[in-house]
Formats: sequence, C-alpha cells, structure tokens
Amino acid sequence: MEKKFRITVENTVYTVTVEDLGLTAEAAAASPAPQIVAVAPAPAPAPVAVVADNAPRQVTCRLGGVIQSIEVTVGQMVNTGDKVMIVEAMKMKTPMIATCSGKVLSIVVTVGEKVETGQVLLTIG
Repeated sequence: MEKKFRITVENTVYTVTVEDLGLTAEAAAASPAPQIVAVAPAPAPAPVAVVADNAPRQVTCRLGGVIQSIEVTVGQMVNTGDKVMIVEAMKMKTPMIATCSGKVLSIVVTVGEKVETGQVLLTIG
C-alpha cells in the first residue's frame, strides 16, 4: 500500500510517495534506518533578453575548439537552424547553428582560429 505525503523543506514543497512494506515491528527494528535524500528544486530559467525584430543578433560559440569551416559568407541570407560554421573540439566536429533568420552582416573568426565558449562568431541582421 502506498501513501502520498507533502513535505516542506526550506519553503519548498515536495510530494513523496511512501510504500508500506508490511514489516512487523521486530523486522522494522532490525532493518537499517531509511535514508532521506533531499532533492533541490530546479533552478529558475535564465531571463530571456528581448531584442527588437530588426536588431542584429550574434551567433556565439557553444564550445571551445578550432574553427574547421565557415559555411556562409557576408551578405548571405540564412534561416534559423542553418549550419553556419563547424567547430572541432577533441576530434569531434560540432555545427554552429543560426539562431535567427536574416542576412549575415559580419563574420569575426577565420578558419583555423581557436575559439572559446560564448565567443561571437558572426552577426545576423
């Protein structure tokens, strides 16, 4: 038989289900004490920056590595989800994806250049 309980820890409410194993008092006394594990609540989502529809947007690198190829040129139209570059890290090739649709306004890296996580790769407007 299962029972549900609501537990509050540091002003965070958790719902837990407990199963009755039907142990006798002697068996329960002989069994090891239950362990209670607290689960931290999920962190709040990061705030989303509001950008005007016509404002240029930057495509940033998702991981550190080396630019293996640049798949677009300045002035080229791209759509959200298009592959714009390939970054190689630890022999794995990872595509960098356009985060919006528009025209490529600038490319600020070159093939063979080392890049870091969060570094701006190109601008789409």
